[in-house]
Amino acid sequence: MSMPRNAVAILFGLCAVASVHASDFDDFGRVLSVAPQVEQFNQPRQECRTEYVQVQRQPQQRSVGGSIIGGIAGGLLGNQVGGGNGRTAATAAGAIAGAITGDRIDNNGYVVQAPPSEEAVRQCRMVDHWESRTNGFNVTYEYHGRNFTSVLPYDPGQRVRLHVAVTPRP
Repeated sequence: MSMPRNAVAILFGLCAVASVHASDFDDFGRVLSVAPQVEQFNQPRQECRTEYVQVQRQPQQRSVGGSIIGGIAGGLLGNQVGGGNGRTAATAAGAIAGAITGDRIDNNGYVVQAPPSEEAVRQCRMVDHWESRTNGFNVTYEYHGRNFTSVLPYDPGQRVRLHVAVTPRP
């Protein structure tokens, strides 16, 4: 008689295991609507541009070579004129006149202005850059005549896979 008792215990155990597995299963629900949940976020970035501005260069320096040579030549010529103190005054006057004449000849009588040049100037600034990103989908679906709503990380399409767990009520 111990044999039928063991058989009943085994049969009861198998029924209990089968009922545990039967209360937990997968099924599908019909999707009624899907709305993406979009969030805006700011990703600041640097925008740069190059502008060309006119820059006035320093005037070219005058040459002193003409003044020196003119002063020497004028002094020599002035030294040839007159005698005594007049010779010294003529030498000084010739040197001054020769320096002025040599300077004007060498530098063409005026200061040479350099033409303005263009210089590239890079200007940068930070600007807001708003982007949108989908962080989930608000899904409304129907299962056995009732509507449910969940947020899923993906768009499920026309039907959503559901994990159904059945538990008895107390």
